[in-house]
Amino acid sequence: MDRVYNFAAGPAAMPLPALEKARDELCAYGKTGMSVMEMSHRSKMYLEIYQKTEAAFRSVMQIPDTYAVLFLAGGATGQFAAIPMNLLPEDGVADYVDSGNFAHGAAVEAKKYGNVHVIASSREENYVRIPAFTVADLDANAAYLHITTNNTIFGTRYTKLPETGSIPLVADASSNILSEVYDINRFGVMYAGAQKNIGPAGMAVVIVRKDLMGHARAITPKIYDWAKQAEGDSMVNTPPTYTIYMAGLCLDWVAEQGGVAALEKVNIEKAALLYDCLDNSKLFKGTADPAFRSRMNVTFVTGNPDQDADFVKEAAAQGLVNLKGHRLVGGIRASIYNAMPIEGVQKLVNFMKEYEAKHV
Repeated sequence: MDRVYNFAAGPAAMPLPALEKARDELCAYGKTGMSVMEMSHRSKMYLEIYQKTEAAFRSVMQIPDTYAVLFLAGGATGQFAAIPMNLLPEDGVADYVDSGNFAHGAAVEAKKYGNVHVIASSREENYVRIPAFTVADLDANAAYLHITTNNTIFGTRYTKLPETGSIPLVADASSNILSEVYDINRFGVMYAGAQKNIGPAGMAVVIVRKDLMGHARAITPKIYDWAKQAEGDSMVNTPPTYTIYMAGLCLDWVAEQGGVAALEKVNIEKAALLYDCLDNSKLFKGTADPAFRSRMNVTFVTGNPDQDADFVKEAAAQGLVNLKGHRLVGGIRASIYNAMPIEGVQKLVNFMKEYEAKHV
């Protein structure tokens, strides 16, 4: 069977060369005579895979030695709790921006561990934009400011990072990491679930400035203590070994494309194709404020839920799958992460025009 164009929000499409290499090595990796899934995480053969993946991640994101790179189980949601346990003193305060469902969830989780100040929110507007705020809105004594760089469900993104002064910026970049160039030095912590642009589901990558480690509360589980995980090469417990291996293959593909900067150019082109179609359509309408449109998750509607569903069904019959919007908002969503080729976006645009011609 031919592969479809998979517009899923996550777990999402992965680069075909990475999948093919994993297929070829599934039962026997190199000369080891065993699958990566069968290796001891502390064996020499697996440590070489781990170290190669970390080095590849540091290379494509230009991460300096002043930052630790951790590969941890629990996904980004696990880090919603790990962040306050590692960074927020019991008598301290943390600032959060509520710009989407996952940003909201991060703040709710953090409130279990301390004083959380939501400095801006677009929740009452159904998250159609990134809420405005300035450095003056921050608590001068805040332990950190938490943002979500791209909102998977509602299709918005930060087009410009906020200024935080001396307050560390903590960012959930799950749905746009590796898709655009970031200066990691702007962040105290950047973290991301793997299942969108990094590899398969099963872990979070946590990039943390080393001076922010070593302050975890006594109640912090050792698997979420960043300092302990950094000291143990993310192996306080058995790490998600196969996901780390697959991430390494996907990172090799990123490098082969010319790195993050080259992918960003393609992503801009892909998003422009789709948004241009929406802006000139008589049937489809984008749902996000144009000033904050995501390059990764394009959300739109026909204005009729039944027609939205019909479009999704008809598109699937053309090999354009997983276009149904998130259950919280409905509608249509095309997630066009790094692994989605421009040909897939062009085929979607062509089908949208064909569908519109039949229904308008």
